[in-house]
Amino acid sequence: MIFEIRKEHKQFGGKVVFASHESKSTKTLMNFAYFLPNKPVKSAIIWLSGLTCTDENFITKAGAQEFLKDSDTMIICPDTSPRGLDLACEHDSYDFGSGAGFYINAQTEGYKDHYNMYDYIKYEIVGLLKSEFKVDNISIMGHSMGGHGALILGLKEKELFTSVSAFSPIVHPTACSWGQKAFKGYFGKDQKLAMEHDATELVKSGVKRSDEILIHQGLNDEFLEKELLSDDFISACQEYGQKLTLNKEDGYDHSYYFISSFIEEHIKFHLKALT
Repeated sequence: MIFEIRKEHKQFGGKVVFASHESKSTKTLMNFAYFLPNKPVKSAIIWLSGLTCTDENFITKAGAQEFLKDSDTMIICPDTSPRGLDLACEHDSYDFGSGAGFYINAQTEGYKDHYNMYDYIKYEIVGLLKSEFKVDNISIMGHSMGGHGALILGLKEKELFTSVSAFSPIVHPTACSWGQKAFKGYFGKDQKLAMEHDATELVKSGVKRSDEILIHQGLNDEFLEKELLSDDFISACQEYGQKLTLNKEDGYDHSYYFISSFIEEHIKFHLKALT
């Protein structure tokens, strides 16, 4: 894959790079960021960001680089949706359209031509890691909408991803307003497709991993009760035998202050699996 480096910064002896490429999945220019430690890489972690985020949020706020600096593992952070389009309703709200691709392949008019973020991650980001960085051992994690993306990709494409974790994920999108709005906009009335992209419903249908999924959820998260629905996923995992550690943390909210507080634990979780 040909990509253009927009800027780079030395950090912890390695480097943070911001890059762009023309995407076949979205038919747009897509941005991504990555951190390379100062040694040959043998594995990678994909980070999927949440609503309104870009490729820059995680790499500038979470502090993961400090815990990867002495490893042979890189981290890559794609953007959250196509950019530069003007589709119907695309820019009207924060929870649908631009900045809110939900890591699915859309089926509705206009969106189906560009909003193919599931394929973008599965084929283009994974393909980039394999072709340009010679990495085959890949884990995935994310936050909120990106936590949803990490869970559905990690469950449905378990042969691709060595380990899966999430912060404050949308675990039951068919049962919350964020997910219902997005899935209606991207899938139309196809309820079967919606269920196939819902982590809780996937586990209920028998789709699971043999290893443990790690989740952190702040108990002062303003979206916990209405949008994130963590207990639904806990119940499904317990009933259908998916190994899960879901840590509920007192006092923490939905922000990157929360993510940065526990990112070391997630990085160690993935490094252990990757090595």
